[in-house]
Amino acid sequence: RHFVPEQLDRLDYFIAELKKRGIYSNLNLNVGMRYKEGDKVPDSDIIRLYKGFDYIGERLLELQKEYARMLLTHRNPYTGNTYAEEPAVATVEIVNENSLYEFWFRNWLRGERVEGGANYQLDLTPFYEEKLTRMYNDWLRDHPRPGEIATIRKESGVGADALVPRLRKGDFTIASRLRFHAEADFYAQVETDFLMGMYRYIKEDLGVKSLVIGNADHTYWIPNQPMMRANGQLDFIDAHVYWQHPAAFGRRNTPMVNDPLDSTIIKLARSPFEGRPFTVSEVNHPNPSEYSAEMIPLLAAYAAFQDWDGIYFYTFETKPGDDWEDFVSDYFDVTLDPVKMVQMRVGALMFRRPDIAPAEETFVRTYSREQVNEAMRLPESTRPYFTPGYPKSMPLRHGNRIGALEGEAMTEFPADPPPPYLSDTGQLAWYVEDGENGLVTIDTPRSQAIVGFVNANPHNTFHLKPEVKNDFCAITLSSLSGEPIRRSRQLLLTACDEWQNTGSVWNPRRTLWDEWGKGPTLIQPVTGWLLIRDLDGAVAVLVHPLDGAGRPVGEPQEARRLEPGWEVELGTYPTNHYYIEVIK
Repeated sequence: RHFVPEQLDRLDYFIAELKKRGIYSNLNLNVGMRYKEGDKVPDSDIIRLYKGFDYIGERLLELQKEYARMLLTHRNPYTGNTYAEEPAVATVEIVNENSLYEFWFRNWLRGERVEGGANYQLDLTPFYEEKLTRMYNDWLRDHPRPGEIATIRKESGVGADALVPRLRKGDFTIASRLRFHAEADFYAQVETDFLMGMYRYIKEDLGVKSLVIGNADHTYWIPNQPMMRANGQLDFIDAHVYWQHPAAFGRRNTPMVNDPLDSTIIKLARSPFEGRPFTVSEVNHPNPSEYSAEMIPLLAAYAAFQDWDGIYFYTFETKPGDDWEDFVSDYFDVTLDPVKMVQMRVGALMFRRPDIAPAEETFVRTYSREQVNEAMRLPESTRPYFTPGYPKSMPLRHGNRIGALEGEAMTEFPADPPPPYLSDTGQLAWYVEDGENGLVTIDTPRSQAIVGFVNANPHNTFHLKPEVKNDFCAITLSSLSGEPIRRSRQLLLTACDEWQNTGSVWNPRRTLWDEWGKGPTLIQPVTGWLLIRDLDGAVAVLVHPLDGAGRPVGEPQEARRLEPGWEVELGTYPTNHYYIEVIK
């Protein structure tokens, strides 16, 4: 119940150094809190990870408030500000990936976690299960009408003096509407009371000026509408997503361009609310992947098209221990990824400038309270939206928002056309043929891209026509001057394929590495030719290969002037990005 001075000093110094560089911070108050004997938390010797418990234990609530007060009222000696008043702290998050609804849906509220038990998964201990059940029965006395309580008791098979048991996941499909909705409404009340109570404590009692959120939408095979009932009342909406998380064993290391309707774009687009900011504070194509070059161009382009407000990649540095390693050594590490770090520049131009126009039409979904509750009983085949009839391709074509969770029920939706999926702005196009040869084109005045299987499914943009030897790659071209590409004298070209560590070894199924290898981390260069068309008034085009730090190396290469445009030879130097100087 106290901070280790050295660790607190590291945090203070780090946030102060970020502030000097114009980088904001997001403080998460409770990600995976663990408690010790002196914290006087019931069952602290049995519980591995305190997710779910946070909502229902008085002692846990006390400790969460205590931690929030200790951290947020602490004065950083390097900035002179408390974290409550620090303008460089953009957001404060109350809990991370933590919802009672998720526990209910995943059958983690059983109360079977005991010392010496199998404990295969997260679950409540008997102490917390009984507490939650008593809370539910107290809620029943105050909310449904007396006749309804009798009906629920009869269905549950308990007498007037016994506690009404809560439903397990296996009971969802057989429970009556009355009983199921009563319990769903109870969990909504618990989550709302907890999050709004913490929100008021943080904002009013502690005086925090930052935006505050509750919990991120994060598990896309679970309906999000119930969880959003509470989160939608806070300052903004946040979400997490991964393309083929390594914890999901089985088939992975496949290209997202071949599966647009299960893409990270589709999953994230279920979360934003009308009139509320929306951020993505965890996202990645985890390592290893032969197709990670697709992530940043596609995410930046479609996030700008959807008019989202922020993206953070998980994560910049994850290496444990004291020894720094000069190669990518973790599933999520972006630090030394020679593709993602190069593409960050492109993503920033596309998203922040922004080069991609927002959707011309936004489709707003509204739900009744009954629809929200019933979403928990829909089959997983209706994911990620859990809205039968809703066209999954909508976010690739139009803007998407949630308008209301206790409003008019929507049951009719427009048709879901087959691919290609074209944005209503005409700038984005996603081509795929029976789950193969996927390709996305980004065609805007200041940024262009061709991402995917460029030979099997050839499509060009206004400025780009590739003729490369790589089957799969991501090619982007962006103006660095703020002018359209056709008038700019300064261009950034990236041409990215896969990467690997020296000595890395795939498993027999080619899904993960059995051996991560060592440094240096290697790239597969894109080789061949790229035709850049319509550079107004150009008399020469100089192509400068760049090293890993973005510095020119060697002598510039002169592009060849052909009748249809300027031809750049790729791969003569082992790099994946180039500075292009247009002489006019």
